[in-house]
Amino acid sequence: MAGFAPESSVTPEIQRIAPRETQYLRDERTPNRFLVHRKVFTDQQIFEAERRKIFDKCWIYVGHESEIPKPGDFVAREVAGRPVLFTRNKDHELRVLLNSCSHRGAEVCRERRGNQKRFRCFYHSWAFSNDGDLINMPDEGGFPEGFRKEDHGLAKPEQVDSYRGFVFATFNPEQEPLEDYLADAKYYLDLTADQAPDGKGMSVTPGTHEYSMRSNWKLLAENSSDGYHAIPVHKTYLDVQRSRGDDIAGSTEKDWKDSHAFDLGNGHTVTVKQAPWGRPVARWTPSMGEDTKETVERSYQRLVEGHGEERAEMIANLDFNMLIFPNLVLNNIMAVIIRTFYPNQPGHMNVTAFSLAPGDEDEASRRVRNESFLSFLGPAGLATPDDNEALESCQRGYEARPGEGWSDVSRGMDKAHPANWDELQMRTFWRRWDTLMGEEA
Repeated sequence: MAGFAPESSVTPEIQRIAPRETQYLRDERTPNRFLVHRKVFTDQQIFEAERRKIFDKCWIYVGHESEIPKPGDFVAREVAGRPVLFTRNKDHELRVLLNSCSHRGAEVCRERRGNQKRFRCFYHSWAFSNDGDLINMPDEGGFPEGFRKEDHGLAKPEQVDSYRGFVFATFNPEQEPLEDYLADAKYYLDLTADQAPDGKGMSVTPGTHEYSMRSNWKLLAENSSDGYHAIPVHKTYLDVQRSRGDDIAGSTEKDWKDSHAFDLGNGHTVTVKQAPWGRPVARWTPSMGEDTKETVERSYQRLVEGHGEERAEMIANLDFNMLIFPNLVLNNIMAVIIRTFYPNQPGHMNVTAFSLAPGDEDEASRRVRNESFLSFLGPAGLATPDDNEALESCQRGYEARPGEGWSDVSRGMDKAHPANWDELQMRTFWRRWDTLMGEEA
């Protein structure tokens, strides 16, 4: 049940990846050692360079197509620090528009979500279609000769594309096609999307979690697939599940079965395992309650009918935490969470999280999912606050000695088959980060 193993995973990283020593990174051999300079978590100039070289260059997650099912539906949100409108036009096509009037720059939509045919700027009443075209304005004749409405549409990203319902945008005209960029991460997006076996697709459930953290965004990129911290930091959750009847030993090696970490290409990483908790998609455990067993088993049977026994077993029982570089996390564990995060200071970030589920899930199954999701992954659950405190504690430590010291990310570096409690996934992120930061602006 190891999941998809990229071809590169058969060769230890210390043999397939050349050492490097840069301003921020030491990827050394003999001895094998991987160090990250702590300046990267506190320095204002590095933060500003990240905006230009990473968030302005990469494919960035915008939203899930299920959030805007009908023509005219829209969601207004920030994507990589930019206010955008995620919408559908009258032909049902996806659009991503900058929420900034081409006249004087005010927002053309001040609602969070809804359905409308046009967006009207409240400042001077310029109106735009949900394709972004300027379609109406007061006193058009007052503008000088040569003024054309078609030259004043809303700005857009250079490219917008989607994969299995996950919609991305990039402001980089030279960025490679999305499917090439996603590389081997596509396998795990497929595995997630296939939780809806009848072709009706996955859907973001109503409601959004939004919160902030006083820590550097890269700490959350590390944390999201770090298995080494799970036992000490999330002991309360594991103790509660054990008290409810789950078979939990409280030991990394005993509880994370068939555990691996993989480099998926382009900075994307995944850790996989079979964990001891239940999964509403369909792995029942006693902590979920005897009254839910039939519901979860029925969900598993739907997977078998839709995908066959082998694929159903993989979908139901493979837990994975995936980072799509730079800032999209897909945690497919006791529920499915989509989490994005973006920094507004070196030591502060905003986080947005959604729950993803089969679109036609019945009420009983949705209740099981929501309880499982909120108990661990919600911002007031038994895990997320612990993670947040751990990352804020790291940030306080870095700011006590700004610009000094190195963090060791060497665990499992010399292993042929690193586990999820090793740190290959973090090194993969950091190598990509360092490469992009070293490129010319």
